[in-house]
Amino acid sequence: MAAILKREEAIRKVSDLINDVRVCMFTTVDEHGHVISRPMATVDVDKEGNVWFFSNEYAGQVMQISENNELNLIYSHPGHNTYLNIFGIGSIVLDREKMKQLWTPAVEAWFPDGIDDPRLCLLRVDTKQAWFWDNSSSKMVIFFNMLTSIIRGRRFEEGEKGELDIE
Repeated sequence: MAAILKREEAIRKVSDLINDVRVCMFTTVDEHGHVISRPMATVDVDKEGNVWFFSNEYAGQVMQISENNELNLIYSHPGHNTYLNIFGIGSIVLDREKMKQLWTPAVEAWFPDGIDDPRLCLLRVDTKQAWFWDNSSSKMVIFFNMLTSIIRGRRFEEGEKGELDIE
């Protein structure tokens, strides 16, 4: 059954799903119109539903956001059967105080010079629309429900799904 979750509930759902996965396929469009996806680790989802990433200021995704700031974030956790697709507007943030606030030891693996790395920037994605599919039941429960649907001649209900109204 598809649900439309309103702002506060939607932000909580986005945050919960992202915190369960952490890494997304960060998808932009390059200057030739090609869709480019790369894995990126999420560092935060703020109270407004914005999604934050650390990046290299000279990386392809930063250049692509400078030219076309519309992008998609695709989160997938097949083991839990949960999926999230976010459409948003990307922006480049060069705020050292915000970087300090979001910094974690894991980020240091990509930026060993830390906050002082001159290439370091933040990417903020303002969530405009999001869609989710969440069937976090065990595979055995899913299989049992599929089998029951087949036996009863009814359509299999996959679990919770819907659109998240962030704006």
